[in-house]
Amino acid sequence: MSDLSQNQDLDLSLLTEIADGSNEFIVESIEMFLQQTPELLQLISNSIALKDWETTGSAAHKLKPNLGFFGMLNTQPLIQDIESSCRAGAKNPQEISAKFNQAKIAIEANMVTLAKLKTELGK
Repeated sequence: MSDLSQNQDLDLSLLTEIADGSNEFIVESIEMFLQQTPELLQLISNSIALKDWETTGSAAHKLKPNLGFFGMLNTQPLIQDIESSCRAGAKNPQEISAKFNQAKIAIEANMVTLAKLKTELGK
């Protein structure tokens, strides 16, 4: 995918390999990601604002494998760091918030690209 913006990290080679030529599988996977991810991002955002580190860490844990599945190999470590920091007592809330904001920008940019791809493949 050569049309990625600088805020994106998206490598669909794993998804493509697992799909084994099935556009339907790719479309369904993207659809699931596009449905679940905004909810998880909102949950993380809200729980950071409330300083609810247990919920933040748990939501980050749920989001992390999806990022790997879609090849978001720069964003996934940010979410991993958020999860680890929260489970360790959130000693630096500003760092957690900053990493989340950085990850959220990339994920949202990726979601736009994935929505376009879903539309193209679904035709």
